[in-house]
Amino acid sequence: MSHFVDEHRLYLSDAVRVAAYESALAAIVKPDDVVLDLGSGTGILGLLACRAGAARVYAIESGGMVQPARAIVHANDLDGRVKVVNGFSGHVTLPEQADVLVTDQIGHFGFDAGIVGYVADARRRLLKPGARVVPERIDLWIAPVEAPDVNEAVNFWSRRPAGFDMSPLRDIAANSGQPRTIAARELLADPVCGGSIGLAVDVRTVNVTAETPIARDGAMHGVAGWFSAELGGGVVMTNAPLATNRIARRGVVFPLERPVTVKPGDRIRVDMRILPDDQIVRWVVDVRRAEGGPPERFVHSTLHGMLIPAEQLRRTRPDSVPRLNPRGRARLSVLELCDGRRSLDEIEREIFSRHAALFADQSEAATFVAEVVTGYAE
Repeated sequence: MSHFVDEHRLYLSDAVRVAAYESALAAIVKPDDVVLDLGSGTGILGLLACRAGAARVYAIESGGMVQPARAIVHANDLDGRVKVVNGFSGHVTLPEQADVLVTDQIGHFGFDAGIVGYVADARRRLLKPGARVVPERIDLWIAPVEAPDVNEAVNFWSRRPAGFDMSPLRDIAANSGQPRTIAARELLADPVCGGSIGLAVDVRTVNVTAETPIARDGAMHGVAGWFSAELGGGVVMTNAPLATNRIARRGVVFPLERPVTVKPGDRIRVDMRILPDDQIVRWVVDVRRAEGGPPERFVHSTLHGMLIPAEQLRRTRPDSVPRLNPRGRARLSVLELCDGRRSLDEIEREIFSRHAALFADQSEAATFVAEVVTGYAE
């Protein structure tokens, strides 16, 4: 079975999630509304919008679910109301602007599936002024947790697997959020809502701040994060560990460099700075002891956990002078040959002729051309 298809089976099997969106759309969508379903997948949210009374739905999907989604639309007799648009939302234009945007690009900790940037772009280009956005707001919740497996995942890189020194990866692991299901028993303190993301305005930076007293003895291995989304119409959707109607989506744990023993009376302060568009999170955790004294401080950032080769970083420097490599020159050739006169077969033959050193045979050249054409040609 396709892993990708099975992923969508899990989405649709999450009855709490589906019911939340159905209730919110029923409350928000008005007769004759035009609805934009952003990152539509199977198109379920667009179908629910139709059920709520939408006149037309534009379902934008850049992945492999485009053809199955079109078949689903046809199977439900909605061809005249739902149009599945193949493409990345930032590159798509529509014949009309929408009254409502609906999306579930929320991620584990609210922002990390790209929702902030996607919605901001759609709001500028694809929505009417004053259009409604589902979800309306995303609250970010955090709590210190006792989660030994998080520390184990970090320390693994200090244990010489297969007898080799892999320790350079330890710092990367310690500065990477770990998606996981968070259990209520792992919480060391009451959760705190440290910040919110309102999707009706542009957001460049999100600051999350929380201070909470430790509720029980334990070892703190990190700070857990999850979200609570105000979908609209009074409907809330969350993956909170204490929620009785949580959706089947993991949260995330931001690890500490080392475990810290804590006890009731100690206080934990967490300061996060999030750059949603860049997927960068900096977390500073201060442990203040009940008996006083200076706090223990831990400073981490996903910037130190990014796997970016030095060569790529050098190419992004302002003083770098870029020059196309052989494959870049071949790609440029494809774009130049897409002049509205040549057929695809002619372009493939010409590319193989001009750049024969790159391809074992013409079929490889045809595959290369197809990758360029499907991304940029009409």
